[in-house]
Amino acid sequence: MIVIAIVAAIVFAASVFVIISFSVGRGTFGKRVRLLSGNGKAYTLETVTPVETTLTGKKVCFLGSSVTFGTASGGVSFVEFLARRDGIIYKKEAVAGTTLTAGKDSYIDRLHAIREKEFDLFVCQLSTNDAAKKRPPGETESTDTNTVCGAINHIIDYVKDKWNCPIVFFTNPYYENAEYAAMVDAVNKIVAVKKFSLIDLYSDKDFNAITSKQRALFMADKIHPTKAGYKLWWMPEMERRLIELFSAQ
Repeated sequence: MIVIAIVAAIVFAASVFVIISFSVGRGTFGKRVRLLSGNGKAYTLETVTPVETTLTGKKVCFLGSSVTFGTASGGVSFVEFLARRDGIIYKKEAVAGTTLTAGKDSYIDRLHAIREKEFDLFVCQLSTNDAAKKRPPGETESTDTNTVCGAINHIIDYVKDKWNCPIVFFTNPYYENAEYAAMVDAVNKIVAVKKFSLIDLYSDKDFNAITSKQRALFMADKIHPTKAGYKLWWMPEMERRLIELFSAQ
């Protein structure tokens, strides 16, 4: 087990290549989140023990916005926790405030700029920003990237064509927002047509069944997790679901 831990730590240190395009820790929000108990020393990456799993050594691309980036946790998200624990080799293409739908720094713009030639898995966040900015949902089969459905369809088709690897979309946990609920419904419908994987945290009643005390520790606000949220809530679920995906292949 000592050898496994050392190998995983080396993989984590040497193989990570991350795009960070958002400054954390500035202004009132940055000061507030640094002081949250959920961002304390008990929840740092160093407190996670590396293990060898089906995910170890897998090359994974993560495309997303603030939740993938870790805006309320010092730029550390479930991605780094998975790298620390499971030894994934990752590309984190995450920019806070960005949308799936077409626009400056959109998911699609950044997707097209990725130059890596191969991935074992592509993971995409269903951004809450499209809901906040009330971007049009579009029809399930739409190819118009100005709509949510069109952007999702484009991302899936592009990834299949360029890397031909498994694709996973994931949602935020539940928060009350009609626009985001409609997006979750839309991606569930697209799954039935496109045959990719979906980690629907929004609709998962068991996952969302946390106490008010846990929620205060895990979340900086209704959307953004703390380090404790990523370590104790998100990482175990994402790890389990991704291991299931690779085990089923």
